[in-house]
Amino acid sequence: MKLKVLLRVIGVVQLVLGAFYLFLPLQFLAMQGLSLPAADNAYPLGMLAARFLAYGIGMFFIARDPEKNRFWINNMILIQAIDLAVGIFYTATGIVALAHSGFPMFNAALFIILLSLWRPKAAQA
Repeated sequence: MKLKVLLRVIGVVQLVLGAFYLFLPLQFLAMQGLSLPAADNAYPLGMLAARFLAYGIGMFFIARDPEKNRFWINNMILIQAIDLAVGIFYTATGIVALAHSGFPMFNAALFIILLSLWRPKAAQA
C-alpha cells in the first residue's frame, strides 16, 4: 500500500513538473531562481515536458500493479539517481546554488531510498 501511495505521489510531482515546463517553461525557471535562457529554449523544455507528463501518467498505471512493473520502478530510481548526480555536480562546481538545488536533490534522494526499500522483490528464477 505504501509503495502505491509513493508511486502516485511521484506521478503527481512528474505531472506538475511537466505542466510547468510545457506551459510556463521560462517563468518556471525564473521561479526557481535559475538564469533565463533564450526564449527559443522553451522548445526543448516543452519536449522535456512530454517526458515528465508521460512518466507521470505512467506512475499511476505502475501503482495499480507494482509487482508487474518492477522494471519501470527501477527506471524511476535511475531517473532520480541521475537527477541527484546532476544536482550534486552543478552544486559542487558552484554553477547552481544549494538554495536552488537542495529541495530537488532532497526529493531525488528520498525517492531513491523509498523506491529501493519498498519496490517488489525480484522474481526468483
